[in-house]
Amino acid sequence: MSDAFITRTEIDGDADGPLDDQRIAVKDNISTDGTRTTCGSAMLAEYVPPYDATVIERLKRAGATIVGKTNMDEFGMGTTTESSHFGPTTNPIDEERVPGGSSGGSAAAVAAGEADLALGTDTGGSVRCPAAFCGVVGIKPTYGLVSRYGLVAYANSLEQVGPLAPTVEKAAELLDVIAGPDERDATTRSEGADTNYASAADCDIDGTTIGVLTDLVDGADERVAAVFEERIAELEERGAEIREIELDSLAHAVRAYYVIAMSEASSNLARFDGVRYGISGGFDGDWNDAFARAREAGFGSEVKRRVLLGTYALSAGYHDKYYEKAQDTRAWIKQEFDAAFEQADVLASPTMPVLPPKLGESLEEPLQHYLMDANTVPVNLADLPAISVPAGTADGLPVGAQFVGPAFGERAVIRAASALE
Repeated sequence: MSDAFITRTEIDGDADGPLDDQRIAVKDNISTDGTRTTCGSAMLAEYVPPYDATVIERLKRAGATIVGKTNMDEFGMGTTTESSHFGPTTNPIDEERVPGGSSGGSAAAVAAGEADLALGTDTGGSVRCPAAFCGVVGIKPTYGLVSRYGLVAYANSLEQVGPLAPTVEKAAELLDVIAGPDERDATTRSEGADTNYASAADCDIDGTTIGVLTDLVDGADERVAAVFEERIAELEERGAEIREIELDSLAHAVRAYYVIAMSEASSNLARFDGVRYGISGGFDGDWNDAFARAREAGFGSEVKRRVLLGTYALSAGYHDKYYEKAQDTRAWIKQEFDAAFEQADVLASPTMPVLPPKLGESLEEPLQHYLMDANTVPVNLADLPAISVPAGTADGLPVGAQFVGPAFGERAVIRAASALE
């Protein structure tokens, strides 16, 4: 397997904490005091933060040993971990295939046994996608449950730090450690902060109403859909009530997501100009040329593409045409999810609509690459919690099932996932 780690290290936390015997890998866009944080980019190849992110502080207090920083798509922009400046990570299940992204290194490290647990970040599926492709568990928390202080931002209104683990209970135990309000992150809220998430992994599905998102099942590869439907049928036999739910807004989610995410990326990455952050392109008296040279040398092709598209969407004459319409679509998606939770306790779909592609396969068609996010991005647009849990295999490759809950309904999705597991 291509190395899941960008930087191997060993940082021991306090003794006798709840994670005292656990080796944890950390995605390389989460700041670690004294250890490189590159975001998978040449722009930050030698950047060493002078402080810890809040989630790292909490890991250390819990006694965890941080074993390394993991490879990722550059600045989190990708679904395969192939856009990293440091080269791709391969899937431990099949080394000819991608591990998913953008937290592919974290998922691969857990799947290969190189770490007991890992942290990733999820902007449009970047925890759940690699969890599904590598056959592990990944949780995307409700927006505001986990502090983003110390996370190098890609799209502030969408991203959350989330756990990856071999089992639902282990993922929930890690969520227990990192969840909770933080005075340094004004987006965090206190709801659910004192909840013991691990206790919800009790496998009790009797009486739970599961809403199957038919739009996302129908759009999946038939092999993926068959595995998912078989497992949902098993939950029905064990006492769950199954309802089919259609959400018209989901057909527009990918387009809205990429307009919003790329627009926020355009703003966030403006700081990487070779002066405030990043590598220098040299200065010969013209700041515009100096900034352009720094970004040309520091950013990869996918980052450049997204920044250009985001800048275009925000520009005069196009802001109303694209960005405002995307935000209206986001509100529509949120409203439809809220209505769906009046009919069901949790919603379910395949995590990814396809099996893990071979290396290089999806990069040939950027649009098809973006469409791989169809099942995951609606959750981020609606600020909801979701979990990906292994559902089985098709042609020897992992298939993930996704459960989505109402805001701060992590216990509900953890319970459902544990029952399927």
